[in-house]
Amino acid sequence: MVQDSLWLAEPPALSPALVACLTETGSLTERLMATGRAFAVTVLRQGLAGGHDDESAQLGLPKGAPQYVREVALTLDGVPVVFARSYCRPDCPVWLPVLDRGSRSLGLTLFGGLPQLCREPLHYALLPASHPLCASANLIIPAQTPPARRCRFLLDEAPMVVCEVFLPTLENLLS
Repeated sequence: MVQDSLWLAEPPALSPALVACLTETGSLTERLMATGRAFAVTVLRQGLAGGHDDESAQLGLPKGAPQYVREVALTLDGVPVVFARSYCRPDCPVWLPVLDRGSRSLGLTLFGGLPQLCREPLHYALLPASHPLCASANLIIPAQTPPARRCRFLLDEAPMVVCEVFLPTLENLLS
């Protein structure tokens, strides 16, 4: 997987509860559901979109090339706690049907329904406010940089990437 200087192999120093979510190697959906709060997925955007500069290389595409993108908010008790952006090549017959799922969680499929799936290592970042993921998530976090993680999945050698931005509301609900 192509790596850039923003995304690192080690998570940033955060509260233990937030680090536990950020470094979850299983399904983040299952971890959030285990809080006992009402979990839901709200689709914010789905379809063709231009790729962020640091995304295209993850799919073997030229910078800014169109991608198929699914952006969602994961909520607990109706409060958005994680913004997730999943993307694949726009013509990918492997991932397009997987991403076309409405408000069903992608995590439950990735960690239970695809035994032939290969998951590459997680990478972490503290996103600067200028990062496109912050704009996509409509984040207004003065003097803060939200923690995020991303991971590339391979299914039949086709890549799909999931980026998750952990909103300050998650830490509030976990404490």
